[in-house]
Amino acid sequence: MAESFAFAIADRVLGKLGSALIQEVGLAWGVKTELEELNDTLSTIRAVLLDAEEKQATSHQLRDWLGKLKDGFYDAEDIVDEFEYEALRQKVVASGSFKTKVCSFFSSPKSLAFNLKMGHRVKKIRGRLDKIAADKSKFNLIEGVANTPVVLSKREMTHSFVRASDVIGRDDDKENIVGLLMQPSDTENVSVIPIVGIGGLGKTTLAKLVYNDERVAGQFSTKMWVCVSDEFDVEKLIKKILKEIRKGDESYSDFSLEQLQSHLRNALVGEKFLLVLDDVWNTDREKWLKLKDLLMDGANGSKILVTTRKKSTASIMGTFPMQEIKGLSHDDCLSLFVKCAFMDGEDKQYPTLLKIGDQIVEKCAGVPLAVRSLGSLLYSKRGERDWVSIRDSEIWELEQNEDGIMAALRLSYYDLPYHLKQCFALCSIFPKDFQFDNVTLISIWMAQGLIQSSGQNARMEDIGESYINELLSRSFFQDVEQLVPGVSYILKMHDLVHDLAMYFAQPECLTLNFHSKYIPKRVRHVAFSDTNWPKEESETLRFLEKLSNVHTIYFQMQDVAPRSKSFVSVCVLRFKCIRILDLADSNFEALPNSIGSLKHLRYLNLCGNKRIKKLPNSICKLYLLQTLTLSKCSKLEEFPKGIGSMINLRMLFITTKQRDLFGKEKRLKCLNFLQHLEIVHCLNLESLIKLRKLIIGNCPSLVSLSHSIKLLVALEVLVIDNCQKLESMDGEEEGQKDIQSFGSLQILHFGYLPQLEALPRWLLHGPTSNTLHQLHISNCPSLRALPESGLQKLVCLQKLEIEDCPELIGRCKPEKGEDWQKIVHIPKIYLDGEKIASLTNN
Repeated sequence: MAESFAFAIADRVLGKLGSALIQEVGLAWGVKTELEELNDTLSTIRAVLLDAEEKQATSHQLRDWLGKLKDGFYDAEDIVDEFEYEALRQKVVASGSFKTKVCSFFSSPKSLAFNLKMGHRVKKIRGRLDKIAADKSKFNLIEGVANTPVVLSKREMTHSFVRASDVIGRDDDKENIVGLLMQPSDTENVSVIPIVGIGGLGKTTLAKLVYNDERVAGQFSTKMWVCVSDEFDVEKLIKKILKEIRKGDESYSDFSLEQLQSHLRNALVGEKFLLVLDDVWNTDREKWLKLKDLLMDGANGSKILVTTRKKSTASIMGTFPMQEIKGLSHDDCLSLFVKCAFMDGEDKQYPTLLKIGDQIVEKCAGVPLAVRSLGSLLYSKRGERDWVSIRDSEIWELEQNEDGIMAALRLSYYDLPYHLKQCFALCSIFPKDFQFDNVTLISIWMAQGLIQSSGQNARMEDIGESYINELLSRSFFQDVEQLVPGVSYILKMHDLVHDLAMYFAQPECLTLNFHSKYIPKRVRHVAFSDTNWPKEESETLRFLEKLSNVHTIYFQMQDVAPRSKSFVSVCVLRFKCIRILDLADSNFEALPNSIGSLKHLRYLNLCGNKRIKKLPNSICKLYLLQTLTLSKCSKLEEFPKGIGSMINLRMLFITTKQRDLFGKEKRLKCLNFLQHLEIVHCLNLESLIKLRKLIIGNCPSLVSLSHSIKLLVALEVLVIDNCQKLESMDGEEEGQKDIQSFGSLQILHFGYLPQLEALPRWLLHGPTSNTLHQLHISNCPSLRALPESGLQKLVCLQKLEIEDCPELIGRCKPEKGEDWQKIVHIPKIYLDGEKIASLTNN
């Protein structure tokens, strides 16, 4: 159903053709007429695409026509992007600067051959599209305009912890399971309780309620939560359980199965534990017995809670009778619908809508996911016609068994604006139950050109955040968990919603393994899931030869990533138009020099490669690269001298042995588009004039911050985390220069800084006092008091969070704490996660 994206792709190419850069290129290189004619062809075709996409479900011919058009649009986009790449290349070669006028470069004799070649390619693709478009008369298509742009619903972001008050109709189920968990066992030390029910009933939500219950927390010394999903791989599950026990970043990737088994047994022996195995599909009793045998050394009263849709799975695993949960009552469903579709008390203002909503709820058959999805869809709609169209939609008549997609979810998808449909569908490259973070998701969307400019000079990262918030408010995403408050967070999709994304993304976006036999010609986004690489490297390379026109290579699991440079070499050779190359946790020592030939590459991820020492100089030719991830590359010695040529780079994540990234050679001086930087050492940052986010983490040798860090005039977010020796944040110089520091800072986070004894002077002096909105302090035990002057000078501060700072929290306690009066003016105060009522609240 990826043909539904034809309009979005055409719209994107037209946007690029209308950009100032391409307009100047056309004029300077003598291809202005050809580009204008291509623009006219695309505009004519686009006018009927929305109608074509609606009608394609009933016409195989129309679906095939849209597929051919979409292939042509992608090729047209590649050509336009190549113009942009060549323009940037000539700018870098000529001056290394972004300021010289375009025409002085593009009219040189050296570029004449390129101009002629590209002019011919533009004519050829226009002719191809004209030929395909000539067939549109066969389908009686009507011209139309796109649906309205995103209107944010303005809801607060949700969180991973499930509040009991947010869950409706499950009190009895919860109490029943809590009671079972509290029971001792007369037979085995470890008992298994299965929760069974159809998809979307809320099995995982119920398990979370139980898992987070205070009575349960006090009953077990160790608690573990593991998502299992489709594949019941015992070795992978052992690794997941160990990670839950250790609460660390250990990958266990180099451990043998015997070592893993030994570690797990030793970790659980004598411990009274609770293990939740969520979303289990396994019906192979032998596999379960292999895992169960490793878990039986826990103390008496240990419990394993299993959620599954399959009664056969429950019967294989359970030692307690299966706990089968049913659909919610109509009244409970209606209460949930009202909560999702209206603001508090608003339903009383719309009795007609409430009556229609009651009829919609009846069609949801007691399934909370369906109710929540449609309630969220209707949250911003107050027209009676919108509600009636949902109630009376023909989609309710479709049998879910035809493709496994719930009617309510299908309706929610169809209501999405066209550009959000493609953003949502691309999320299918992630595995089921996977927690992805907002920064990565936005980077991937940007790399594929899916983030539309709002025309108001809004930054792509901010637009991407608005897309996530809209999908979240419509219940396409869930389980949000903050990593750094106000900066980064993780979220996931319900497995039925993931099925929805996969359905509409195919065949363009597919999850494959190296043994897949049938591969559609139109696949462009490939996610590899198989940990069993072919024994012979030649088999892997032969498999890659089955693919063409690939825009994304992504490895879903840590143990899947490539181990050899030859894999990357073949990708470079075959996939010239690739945008995303995700090689996280790979294990080769060097990238091939040919990496620099990937003109279209926007996203390169080498995170976790612990062998790579240097990057080839050719990487500096990736002029369109937006995101470069080199975090956890612990052996990386230095960056190429020409890395400043990567003038489109917006996000950079670094772990390196190189001590001075911005010293004498100013290697990153030209990265003026850089928006988000995570580094190990920062010694001289004044050239990064557009940097908005700076994260300094895991720097065990960092004792103080350079004064020059305060010259980052555009910085909005500063995170300093896990720097065990950091004592001072005021830098080497003090005094008048503080007045110039951090003129745009809005969010400040200090975490895991055991030596920090005082907040920095610049926090209360100069521009920061007029811009800071949020201050987060966690795990700073030596920080025992706030400044004598308090935080009253921070006139814009709206939120203060303090966690795991015992003495400081004691001083900030309401009324009795010595520092209470210093913070009482702040609207939102959280001490160890508990919201405190301030004078402003009252």
